[in-house]
Amino acid sequence: MSVLSDTYLNGIIELLTKIQDEETDALEKGAMIIADAIEKGNRIFGFGCTHSSLPIQDLVYRAGGLILVNPIFGPGIDSLDVRPAKMTSDFERLEGYAKVLLDNYPIQEGDVLILVSVSGRNAVPVEMAKIASERGIKIIGITSYEYTKNVESRHPSGKKMYEFADVVLDNKVPKGDAMVEAEGFPVKFTPASGVTSNALLHSLMTVVIEILLKRGVEPPITIAANVDGSGEHNDRLWKEYGDRIFYL
Repeated sequence: MSVLSDTYLNGIIELLTKIQDEETDALEKGAMIIADAIEKGNRIFGFGCTHSSLPIQDLVYRAGGLILVNPIFGPGIDSLDVRPAKMTSDFERLEGYAKVLLDNYPIQEGDVLILVSVSGRNAVPVEMAKIASERGIKIIGITSYEYTKNVESRHPSGKKMYEFADVVLDNKVPKGDAMVEAEGFPVKFTPASGVTSNALLHSLMTVVIEILLKRGVEPPITIAANVDGSGEHNDRLWKEYGDRIFYL
């Protein structure tokens, strides 16, 4: 194996170990919020800009995952199909955009919003968290404390996304996200947040499922479409939870 690849993988393992050692309480608190919402008939939503949208998308209609996670997609920042791609960085800084999204999605008081922003500094995720909090929506934020606490906010409030969250999950990545250094080369490379944010969110959902099972509640889990019998199982869930699923 290459030396730098080994460095990266060892660094990822170290971050995942830190998450395992340090995020247990936050995972439990976040999972309790989601489990309570599911039992009460409330809905679950998720949002992130561009690359921070990817961990959310990995929860949606996912084999082995909860069927109830609804993505909030913002045109221009929900993926990287915009040309030129650098426009997405400008869109993330637009004030007022988050309000437009929240006003046009069926998210309401008592619902849960999972919000991913690694730096937590740009106007859209900050505004999304602020307005959602004001509307009585529970917020579970995924960010990097090391990153967000070492950059300035780009929102007029001067605050970061995590400051409006009910529960914060720290994905542990360094400022700038990149993990690897090479002698004589001034720029760090190879990001970590895609791995650690995904691991955090799937861990969160695992705890939610565990809580529901302990309460005697059947967790609505999607079975992979390529597994025999999955169609009948999943169709039953669509019907039972159809009033809380908006991505079909």
